Amino acid sequence: MHGIREWQQEAADWSERQIAYYRARADEYDTAYADRMHMPQLAKVLDKLPISGDVLELACGTGQWTRLLYNRACSLTALDAAPEMLNVARRRLQGTTTRFIDADIFSWVPDRQYDTVFFAFWLSHVPPASLAAFWATLRQALKPGGCVVFLDDSHAKAEIEETVAETDVPTVRRRLSDGSQHLTVKVLHDADGLTKRLNALGWEAHVELVDQYHFGGVARPSERS
Repeated sequence: MHGIREWQQEAADWSERQIAYYRARADEYDTAYADRMHMPQLAKVLDKLPISGDVLELACGTGQWTRLLYNRACSLTALDAAPEMLNVARRRLQGTTTRFIDADIFSWVPDRQYDTVFFAFWLSHVPPASLAAFWATLRQALKPGGCVVFLDDSHAKAEIEETVAETDVPTVRRRLSDGSQHLTVKVLHDADGLTKRLNALGWEAHVELVDQYHFGGVARPSERS
């Protein structure tokens, strides 16, 4: 637990900034998301990934991925730290049995375990110093035999990001339609490097590019760890 508390303290400042950004972005998130993401292609990738049983989605945002997960799950829980995002997700999943949790991932403690933990475009927002403790929390959230499934931006996305140089962690600047500017962590992993890092943390991971700008991954706790 000591390591987890340290991780939470280190991540607190960045977490607060990121939550503020996504709260402010909620009203325009879907439009911008559609512009930046190749949803039809990535949805096909999702179909091939091992998602089943009791499913937890982290950083669900406005429910873009939640709606695709719903029919794959026996039960579905979706977590996000921005109430404004969750309001949109709840409307999108209206009439379903989806359970929503309003919580900061960096201080959240799982209250149950799941067969699948899924997150799309969240791993890149985890500061490097917090990566090990984040994956320790994922281990707590998994049932025996469960797996973590994720999608994210590849290193190639650096071409189109507005990076900020004078920061302790990889950071980008994001601009909203109201003219406001926000800083958020953006760690662009490469598939091979991330696979090795997760394996070193005690996971059996398989990460590969699905197109030039995105990768997908599946990770299970190693039997040796």
